[in-house]
Amino acid sequence: MDLSAIRKEYTKARLDKDSIDASPIVQLEKWLHEAKAANCNEYTAMTIATANTDGQPSVRTVLLKFIKKDGLYFFTNYLSRKGKDLSINSKIAAHFFWPELERQVKIEGIAHKAAPEISDTYFKSRPHESQISAVISRQSAELPDREALEELWKLEKTKWLNKNIDRPEYWGGYLIKPTRIEFWQGRPHRLHDRICYQKSIDGWKIKRLSP
Repeated sequence: MDLSAIRKEYTKARLDKDSIDASPIVQLEKWLHEAKAANCNEYTAMTIATANTDGQPSVRTVLLKFIKKDGLYFFTNYLSRKGKDLSINSKIAAHFFWPELERQVKIEGIAHKAAPEISDTYFKSRPHESQISAVISRQSAELPDREALEELWKLEKTKWLNKNIDRPEYWGGYLIKPTRIEFWQGRPHRLHDRICYQKSIDGWKIKRLSP
């Protein structure tokens, strides 16, 4: 399978230091709003990378749920592979890609477990069926087959019929506190615009990078 001849010119927009916000969080919110307005598919999808003790990186896609002044929030099982990685190495990278807008955002930072009240509030907002899935899932653990999972789900659903489900202690949120955020806008002839925010003692430093 030879894909080397595939070509696409990026012509939809440009990105200048003079036109961006001084805060990368505000700039990210702006781009998320524009991705929503453009009907980008799964525009909150955020690919995150973690690494284990051997330095082996692992990547998967989660959904961004909140952006606050302190950073970005997503939710997962703390006993999953990513949860185990973050328990020993809190460094994390995240990535958004909106091909409809010819844009991507790269984020580097440190992951912290979200405050329990934030995880509780979000868990209560989830559909009842999704809460059940969170309770029964031993995420990343081996399963004998699909049927075993579905049977476990049905049993748990019966248990919680007409009852509120408390958030299990092994499920909750992570807060990504960014140290570096790069905004990438595709441009013609591969002369792409790359604007990078780097965290420093004095705040965010903004610079343009070579494509």
